[in-house]
Amino acid sequence: MRRDGIQHQMPTHREITVAPDRFEVAADDAILVTELRSAIAVCVYDAVEEAGALLHLRCIVRSPKPVDMTDSTLATELLLLDRCVESMRELAPSARNLQARVVAHLADHPKAQETFDIVLTMVQHFLTDAGVRVLPLDVAAGQMRALRFRPSMGWLQTR
Repeated sequence: MRRDGIQHQMPTHREITVAPDRFEVAADDAILVTELRSAIAVCVYDAVEEAGALLHLRCIVRSPKPVDMTDSTLATELLLLDRCVESMRELAPSARNLQARVVAHLADHPKAQETFDIVLTMVQHFLTDAGVRVLPLDVAAGQMRALRFRPSMGWLQTR
């Protein structure tokens, strides 16, 4: 049977892969994607301005000793977060309702929660101080988590 008329297709969107310890920003209808393995994803967006950013921070437990995050490690992560938010503001200067969703994958390690808590606390304080509303967290352990984030809609999918 043949059907005449318009064929219905889902529109394709440009996909941007975000590597660990990197961020990407988008002001168009792009989809930011990453895979979380012992990591935190910070998804910042303003749905009105249809712009957003995805920051991928690793949370690797390096030794069996109690967590000892160095000042330089935390400073590097804070600098990445600051650059990410500033790039987002440069891309969408009229954005006034910035929101952030934080998604995390915890490693199967006895100290993973402790490492995660240190980084998460820093991220939440920074975002709050920057005037970004932090939405509820999404944390899971087990297999790696695939993340797809469409900032123009504030849409986030994890598997």
